[in-house]
Amino acid sequence: MLTGDRPAGRLHLGYYFGTLQNRARLQDLAVNTFMLIVDYQVLADRDVAENLSGNVEDLVLDYLAVGLDPAKSTIYSHSAVPALNQLLLPFLSLVSVAGLGRNPTIKDEIKHSQQSAVSGLMFTYPLHQAADMLFCKSNLVPVGQDQLPHLEFTRTIARRFNRRYGVGGDVFLEPEALLSSAPLLLGTDGGKMSKSRGNAIALADGADETARLIRGAKTDSIRHITYDPLVRPEVASLILLAALCQKLDPQDVAEEVGSGGSGELKKVVTESVNEHLAPIRARRAELGRDRSHLRDILKQGNQHANPIAERTLGQVREAMGTSY
Repeated sequence: MLTGDRPAGRLHLGYYFGTLQNRARLQDLAVNTFMLIVDYQVLADRDVAENLSGNVEDLVLDYLAVGLDPAKSTIYSHSAVPALNQLLLPFLSLVSVAGLGRNPTIKDEIKHSQQSAVSGLMFTYPLHQAADMLFCKSNLVPVGQDQLPHLEFTRTIARRFNRRYGVGGDVFLEPEALLSSAPLLLGTDGGKMSKSRGNAIALADGADETARLIRGAKTDSIRHITYDPLVRPEVASLILLAALCQKLDPQDVAEEVGSGGSGELKKVVTESVNEHLAPIRARRAELGRDRSHLRDILKQGNQHANPIAERTLGQVREAMGTSY
């Protein structure tokens, strides 16, 4: 299993319920787990990667706080695995420019990019993700609903490579998606929850900051609280968040709040989130007192990932007839 994150800010509740919980569960079921910190991709939509090393360390802290264990999972960085990145070149030959432009996730990223022009790195983002998923022969990728186009694109790349070069047998597997019970939580503004859009509740946020963010969350003018994701998406997302924290059915949470209105709903959500995250935040604070061990974890993961990437690149060269 492989998945990863860009070190562009602290991870938030959307990440936690959308994928982090599944990662920890799979790790504890003895699934061979790869956790990629995609530091190169931070450069895709930013002229300068501000505090990149600090953000990488924060990402490792978030991983550890939610229960990811470097003794069970390989935690490594994109830039430290050269053979992985070399896969981008043959993959570029398998897709058209128009095909890249049609990717809905890329369209969304470009729309919300703060840059005046789209970089080539941003445009080839799906190919980078394909290399990330395929280098270790992953067959399972925990993703949110919004990432499914990337996964299908990766499956297409694997099929095209195998069809063109896999004369002696398939080189790559076609990974499957693992969706969580909460594939998409809305941000406090009613849009997609995102680190870059300032609408997310970070795992590392304190109780007071969490309360402030939830107080400002978008709802609607109907006082009686009901769970209706299609008609009342912002209210439904808050209900779902409380339900996930309490391990309850969303309908039960809605009935509990009832005529209490959005004020009561936000109070329930705040209490639920802060109670659920309290042990995670405490563990994160403890682990963050001495950050030197975070680099050691990355070094260990990089040492494990590099031989795997080199072996895969060797198979690619052999299949392409470029192993001289």
